[in-house]
This record gives sequence, C-alpha cells and structure tokens, in this order.
Amino acid sequence: MTDTIFALSSGAPPAGIGVIRVSGPQAGMALQALAGKLPVARRARLALLADPRDGMALDRALILWFPGPGTATGEDLAELHCHGGRAVIAAIEGVLAALPGLRRAEPGEFTRRAFANGRMDLNAVEGLSDLLAAETQQQRRSALLMAEGHFSRRIEGWRHAVLQLSALTEAALDFSDEDDVPDSDIEARIRGDISSLGQDAGAILSAPSAERLRDGIRVVLAGPPNAGKSTLLNRLVGRDAAIVSDIAGTTRDRIEVPAALGGVAFLFTDTAGLRADAGDAIEAIGMDRARLALEAADIIIWLGDAGEIPREDALLIAAQCDRWPDDVRPGLHLSARTGEGVEALVEALLERAAVLLPGDGDYALHRRQQEGVAKLHAHVQAAANARDLLIVAEELRQARNAIDALTGRAGTEDMLDRLFAGFCIGK
Repeated sequence: MTDTIFALSSGAPPAGIGVIRVSGPQAGMALQALAGKLPVARRARLALLADPRDGMALDRALILWFPGPGTATGEDLAELHCHGGRAVIAAIEGVLAALPGLRRAEPGEFTRRAFANGRMDLNAVEGLSDLLAAETQQQRRSALLMAEGHFSRRIEGWRHAVLQLSALTEAALDFSDEDDVPDSDIEARIRGDISSLGQDAGAILSAPSAERLRDGIRVVLAGPPNAGKSTLLNRLVGRDAAIVSDIAGTTRDRIEVPAALGGVAFLFTDTAGLRADAGDAIEAIGMDRARLALEAADIIIWLGDAGEIPREDALLIAAQCDRWPDDVRPGLHLSARTGEGVEALVEALLERAAVLLPGDGDYALHRRQQEGVAKLHAHVQAAANARDLLIVAEELRQARNAIDALTGRAGTEDMLDRLFAGFCIGK
C-alpha cells in the first residue's frame, strides 16, 4: 500500500496562514482524527483541530477534503489551513506523524505522485520546477505556459497523429491485396500526413532554450587590457562586482555576475584583457579562458579595435569616450564612468535578448525536450523518405517511443530522481 504523506505546502513559518497537505489512502482518516469528521468534499469548513490522543486543542482552522482520483496528486487529499505560527505548525505535524500509516513527505514527492498517477506529464513537471525557481517575469510567463500543459497538448496532438498514421500504415500492409481497404489513395494520404507532422515538429526545434532563459543570456565583455571592461560590468550590474584599477591586466580570470535588466536575466562575464603577448603564465591562462568565454557567448560586447572584433554580430563599443572629446572611433560611444551611452547599450542588449528568448505566449524547451523533439523529427523524416511501408511502420514505432520519452511514459528513474529532488518538501 502507498504511504500517506504530509508536509507544510506554504511558506516557512512564521506566516499568516500555514497550509498543511496530506495525500494518500489514510488522508481521510487523518483529517477525521484531527477534526472529528470529514467536511463536504471540496468545500471549506471551519473546524477545531484537536490531538486525538488526549483531546487537547491544537488550532482552529479551515479544512478541505478532496477524494481521489480527481485531485492534484491523483490520490485522496486533505488540506489544513491553520495559523502560520511555528508552534501551531509543529503541533499539527507532530500529531500527523504519530498517526498510523503517515510519514513526512520527501522533496518533490507530491509532484512525483501527480506524475505517477497521470495528473501531470514530465513536461508540466519541468515547467512547475521552473516556475518555482523563476526570478524574472519572462521566466515566470514561459514556465507557467509549460506547467499548464501548452507543450504537453502539442505533444499529445503528435501522439494522436502518429497512432493514426501507424494504424493506416498497418492497414495498407495487411490489406494491400484486399478489396476492403477504406481508401484507395491510402499510401498518398499516409505520406501527406507524415509530411505535415514533420513540418510541425520541425518548427518546434527553433524554440528558445529554457537553460538560457533560466541561467540568463550569456554576455561576455572582451577587449584589450585597460579598455574599461570591468568598469562597464560594474555599471551594468549596479554594483562593484569587479576590481577596477589603472594597472593593465588587473582582471586575470573570468568574473561572472548575474543581473536582470528590463525583466530579462543576463549573465555578464568580465574577461582578462586580450593582447598579442601575455606578461606571464597566469595572464596567458586568463586570456585562454577569455577566448573560451567568447566561443560560448550569446552576446559579445567588444571594447577593442573594430578590425579585431571576434564575431560579426558583436556589439562594438567605443569605450571611455569621456576621455576623448573628438572621438571618431566606430561603434557605440560609451562612458561607464559618466553613464553616457549605457542606456543605449542596455536597449541593444534587450533587442538581442528578444530574439534569443521566448516572446509572450511562447515557451522555452529544456535540452532534454529539444533532444526528444529532434529524435521525433528524425524518425518522422525517415518515414517520409522511406519507399517501403515496412520501414515507414518501423520509423513510426520509433517516433511513438520518442513521444513516450518526451512525456515521461518511458524514462529512467535516475533522471526522475534528480528532477524531483530539486523541489521543496511541500511540492
């Protein structure tokens, strides 16, 4: 029998209200033990909670009863909305822990039960995880779309299409010499539907990366020594994150600083100055790390000569323009010291970010999801290119397996353990 679990599902006490959730076959018994009787299903009732061992009052709280399977976890579920003081929470949890068949929940265990009982698929779980960790409004919007099942519904449409195509293909194979084939153009229909499915799945492959949305757009500041990279970094992030001095080569290693600009998460990286000859072995290592950072950058802010720009799409900055009144260098004229040009740079960063991140109403995909869609697309394309219907049938079967992996119907326990371990106890 499945254990019945309980946990505080609201914020840590002290708080105005504490929500304690109980899920499992003994949830009704537990609620009845504390409140005397079960309330009407899905209707809140005020009740005096008492310790069933000695009748001592614990708190006066709102109680709710949700019989399964139509609940968040797919099991019987009870909620106690009590006062959020530490002593109240501890007393109620102590009584629940003493009841037979009940135990404290592990991190993510409520959500894992929802997944196991078919209330959520793996994509909605990942969306919920991102929603709990969201720090910007853009992260929140994208995660909410995923958590509410927008991507899952699209996958379900693919699954329905693949199942239908598989059935048509089997019919064409089994009854190709019979008169009871429902459609004489069945093979042309199969290939047309496969082509449409391939186009739809292929369009998703260009969806933005959830890792980029979560961790921030990687912006690397690069250029020669003493170009003003560290001063500009400090100006952009609004604090003294990097050491600034007139000594060339002050920055010896990469310095990564997360910051939000205009509601968008960025990860700014200050790098060692780049020049032809390193002064010592440590500076050479710093320069090598700077070049690696440039290779991984989403956006490069280049504070060097235009002729040495590392990438065509880099933002060319004519830095320290306050020192040269008649400056004619190409690029955005900027002074991190006075603030001139900084607002224009931020606008340029946000314009670049808008292309890299999901827009309103769009969602971002994790690497696992992108790889899963790529596998699905590859099998659908192989089916479209195959001349033999036997090969078409096999590729469609592999496409179904790819869909099952996307939704979590097929997956590894290790991956699931890592995912759910990142949730808080009450989720």
